[in-house]
Formats: sequence, C-alpha cells, structure tokens
Amino acid sequence: MNSTIPAWGVTFTPRNGNDRDFPPTSNMKTWIFNLLTVIIGLIGLAGNAVVLWLLGFRMRRNAFSVYILNLAGADFLLLCTYVVYSLLELMNIFVPNIIYHIVFMTVTISSYIAGLSILSAISTERCLSVLCPIWYRCRRPRHLSAVMCALLWALSLLMNIFIGSHCRFLFMIHGYYQCTAFYFIIPTWLIFLFVVLSGSSLTVLARFLCGSRKMPLTRLYVTILVTMLVYLLCALPPGIVWFGSFWVDIHFDRTEIILSVINSRANPIIYFFVGSWRRQQRQGQPRQSLKLVLQNALEDKAEVWDSKGGLPPETRGSSGSSVM
Repeated sequence: MNSTIPAWGVTFTPRNGNDRDFPPTSNMKTWIFNLLTVIIGLIGLAGNAVVLWLLGFRMRRNAFSVYILNLAGADFLLLCTYVVYSLLELMNIFVPNIIYHIVFMTVTISSYIAGLSILSAISTERCLSVLCPIWYRCRRPRHLSAVMCALLWALSLLMNIFIGSHCRFLFMIHGYYQCTAFYFIIPTWLIFLFVVLSGSSLTVLARFLCGSRKMPLTRLYVTILVTMLVYLLCALPPGIVWFGSFWVDIHFDRTEIILSVINSRANPIIYFFVGSWRRQQRQGQPRQSLKLVLQNALEDKAEVWDSKGGLPPETRGSSGSSVM
C-alpha cells in the first residue's frame, strides 16, 4: 500500500504530523478537469435543487418519491463538495489538511455511501412490490420510506465519522497501516449494497420478462432502471477505484471524479426525461410543467393514453396518493 491517500485525484503525504496545505493547480490537464467538474457540477446542483424543491415543498410524496428526495439530497451534497474543492484549486486557494478531512472527506464519503444505500433500498422495495403485491399494498408500514432513509443517512454518517475520521487521525499521528478497520468495513458494506442492488434489479427484470402474467411497464420502473444503469456505469467505478486503492496500488485520477459528477448530474435529467416522454408527439400540444413531469416519472401504474397521446387528467393527478 502507498503512504498516500488518493482523493479527488490529489495525493498528499503528512509531514511530521502537522497540517499541510495542498499544492495549487499545476498543469493544464488538472485545470481542465477542475473546470469541467465546476461546469457539470453547477448544472447538476441546479437540477437536484429543482427536484428537492418540487418533492420537498410542491408535491404530495409517495413511497418512492421519499427515496428520490433523499437521493437528490445525497447527489446535491456530493456535487457541492466537488464544486467547492475544484473552485478552490482553480483559484489556487490552499486547503489545510484538517479542513480537508473534517469537511470535504466526511461529506463526500457520507453522501456517496448514503446515495448507494438509498438506491439499494429503492430497488429492494420495488422488488417487494412486484413479488408480494398484496403484502405491499396492505401490510407495508406507512412511513417505511422515511424511516429507512433516516436510518441509512445515520448509518452512512456514523460509519464515516467513527471509522473513517478515526482512521484519518490515526494516519496523521501513528501511521497509514492503522486504518485496517476502515478499509475493510466500508468496502464490505458497499459490496453488500451492490449485491442487493443487482439481485433485486435482476429479479424484477426477470419478473417483467419471464413471468407467467405479463406485467405492464410503468414510468416508475423505467426511472428506477435507468437510474441504476447510470449508477453502475458512472458512480460505481469511482467507488471501486477509491476504496480499492487502499489495498492495491491503483492510480486515482480526475476521470473517476468526472464520472461521479456526471452520475449525480444525470439523475434529474432521467426523472424529467422519463416524465416528459410521450408515446405520440403532436405539434401544438401544451408544454407540461416541471411538477407534472416529475410526477409522471414517479407514477407506478400502467398508462392509459388518450387520443392526443398524453395522459388523461385523472391519471396525472393520482401519483401522489401512495403511502410513504
């Protein structure tokens, strides 16, 4: 293992246990990556802010919209840390080592773990709703989504603070090899979440494709499926490289950061694209509001299309009636 910790593509080595300033941006490649991170990140912050505003204050929440609200919050926090850190590097503002650990790394790791945990919870609950529809409709606890999100946020924060921060302070004081618990527990948790996410998604997909009774494809399932595919392509590789570098010598560069930023940026686009997609496109059709588009993306019922290719009014307004 190296004597440096890879994070945001920056490696650093403590000097006599004292705080150390990070070096300023030194080459064009780093400057370009930082600039891309800021541009994509700011757009992603705007998109996730819209999702947070609509789901938090403008729409009646249902079981899955509570998860989407918390997922947008995790993406928002993750993008904030990337954008702020990249701006500091672009402006050649030094970041003390202690601030980097307490602020940037705590928020980044907690948000990343919380995002994956929430996505796994979404996939698991969707699997239960497909395999056990009667239980899901009649016996599911009313506030299960809110309770699960609170527990997952608390677990992610505690896992990072009591394991990650403890490890970093040991690193600054005694040495890099004292961080064994941190390197084992968090990767093991991420592997478990990945197995749950993949297994539940494949189960639901098999039920849709191979079930004895053909199930209708809803916008909610499309939203969840596309979100998971983008996560597996963009957000999972940075996590593998990041935590895998604690065990083997893996070079961590800015490409993984860009992929993670793209994933957090893509989620609002997925919601609004799925919600605004229509089977028949006609000119002169009134443009839907962002609230209605997001509401459509979270609909968990088969669509009945009217003669104009849109959803009838009673179908549009019914998506918020589910339990939390």
